[in-house]
Amino acid sequence: MKGDQDDHVLARFGRAAAGRNLEGFVYGTIVVMSVIVGGAKAFPHGPGHVALLVAVTTVVFWLAHVYAHGLGFSIHHDVHLSFAELRGIGRREAAIVGAGVPPEAALLLGALGLFSEQTATWLAMGLGLVVLGVTGIVFARVERLRPLRALVVVLANLALGIVLIGLKVFVTH
Repeated sequence: MKGDQDDHVLARFGRAAAGRNLEGFVYGTIVVMSVIVGGAKAFPHGPGHVALLVAVTTVVFWLAHVYAHGLGFSIHHDVHLSFAELRGIGRREAAIVGAGVPPEAALLLGALGLFSEQTATWLAMGLGLVVLGVTGIVFARVERLRPLRALVVVLANLALGIVLIGLKVFVTH
């Protein structure tokens, strides 16, 4: 039954689209966590500044991806890139920006004083780790990996986040 549900989701959204979203969330989350590491060092008492830095960085990386993919598309297909195709590329790459939303929310809540700056930063990093774990699980399910292989994929995704958390500890202490 569960496999049938997974097949239905893949049929509805398409395997390629699922892969692109997964790709964008993993890439975006790694970028976001890296920016938080540097931003927390530069603005230790400014989670709002770090949130803005994350937002601007994800938008810049999204624009860079859209531009690069647009150029590649145009050359690969030997056509002039239409606005409609560029808009489609922008939608396909939107997960890069979306990856920043949960950590940005945590940082903004810290900026509003709902919890300390340090708690906001650690919560943002923790949310990034959750996103990496979930993307590993999604990949494993889409690929129908056996439990041990699924665990390896999830642990590999989490290892990226843990390295960034280790870097945060090293850089900020």
